[in-house]
Amino acid sequence: MSKSLETLLQEAKKAEFTESEREEQRRSFAYGNTKIENERITREIIDHQAESLKTEK
Repeated sequence: MSKSLETLLQEAKKAEFTESEREEQRRSFAYGNTKIENERITREIIDHQAESLKTEK
């Protein structure tokens, strides 16, 4: 592994995500995994369900 890549990886390990960034990543993960199984899944469906879960808490 090159020294510059190793340095970038070390810096990335220190990065902290905001709550908004974490939520965006969670939704992206949910979309990607469900889209594999069901081609009718849209980002809008994922967003709607995520918002519904927020209000249930």
